Amino acid sequence: MTGPGRLVVLGVSSSVGIYKACEILRGFQKAGFEVQVVMTPNAAKLVSPRLFSALSGRRAAVDPFDDEEARRIGHVRLAQEAALLVVAPATANIIAKFASGLADDFLSTLHLAVTCPVLIAPAMNEAMYLHPQTQENIKRLKARGAEFIEPGSGYLACGDEGWGRLAPVEAVVQAGLRRLEAGRTLAKKTVLVTAGPTRERLDPVRFLSNPSSGRMGYALAAEALRRGARTILITGPVSLVPPAGAETVRVESAEEMRSEVLARFGEADAVLMAAAVSDFRFSQTRSEKARKEDLPETWRLVRNADILAELGRLKTRQVLVGFAAETGDVEEGARRKLREKNCDLLAANDVSRKGLGFESEDNELLLVEPSGTATPTGRAPKTELSRIVLDRVEVLLERRR
Repeated sequence: MTGPGRLVVLGVSSSVGIYKACEILRGFQKAGFEVQVVMTPNAAKLVSPRLFSALSGRRAAVDPFDDEEARRIGHVRLAQEAALLVVAPATANIIAKFASGLADDFLSTLHLAVTCPVLIAPAMNEAMYLHPQTQENIKRLKARGAEFIEPGSGYLACGDEGWGRLAPVEAVVQAGLRRLEAGRTLAKKTVLVTAGPTRERLDPVRFLSNPSSGRMGYALAAEALRRGARTILITGPVSLVPPAGAETVRVESAEEMRSEVLARFGEADAVLMAAAVSDFRFSQTRSEKARKEDLPETWRLVRNADILAELGRLKTRQVLVGFAAETGDVEEGARRKLREKNCDLLAANDVSRKGLGFESEDNELLLVEPSGTATPTGRAPKTELSRIVLDRVEVLLERRR
């Protein structure tokens, strides 16, 4: 069995750029990693699996049922051992399978089972690459955390020139090594993340809440796990599946979230408060559903505790990251909250912009720090934004040493 974090799985599909996969394999080997090749059946028709077996020292897996080696290693076992899944070259077909969750060969089945980072290097005809369906598939995979090495432009196998040429070998290998390195950077840290909305109940069927989907917090938790951190996810009611490996605590109200956060705050090295916590709750709640005619026309609300401000007063060694949903002057609002909450980093977004923020897979953040710097991220999937935020958190943690 391979040592922890030292196995790269190289997925190979049936693009003419398959010949470059041999060089990609060698690139990871030279960096000290073992490589297991998994080929699609069509890729095995272009190049014999024996070539990859000879180069890697491991028999290449092709068919999960008929191939003895594929049965021996098993997709589940391989998924558990893999530190990185690199698919290069990746055809439009394999990208479509990944995006739709289809699992009809060893490689697509493995993709569903892995929890390690996934790096995809497309290679295909320009028309196929630019086709709206392929672009939609790529967008869906990016939203789920996959990273893409964009293809280059040049002479293609079909005789045309255009986009779709497999990225240079060095670019693929270096991107993979960066992801592998990121998988160890938080290995001795504990990261606490809050996510989703809270609900403040009036009775069993009515409550105050907000449109938060929890995607940003869940993406942050998944990224912290990928970097090796012990990850605590405290989540309000959402429809998302928590990332595998996170210590997940489910709450409903703001007071429940406050209690759980405070109970674990002392364990954390970094705290990322991405939850959209309700500012108010009803002054009185009812154990049974109230009839409409019994409800008053006005309500008395009580202010909830400001969890982020409380953590700002309590923190000692922790890096504290706040998130702010703003309208109007986003930067001014972010700077004010940074000061008031005593945060080390404040991530603000403009919730008045359609298609961003709440209930969206994309967002655009402004990262503000006590030094006065304000860095816009540009629009990106929340999975990509989670990498940007965690990169900054790592810098802040390093300064604590």
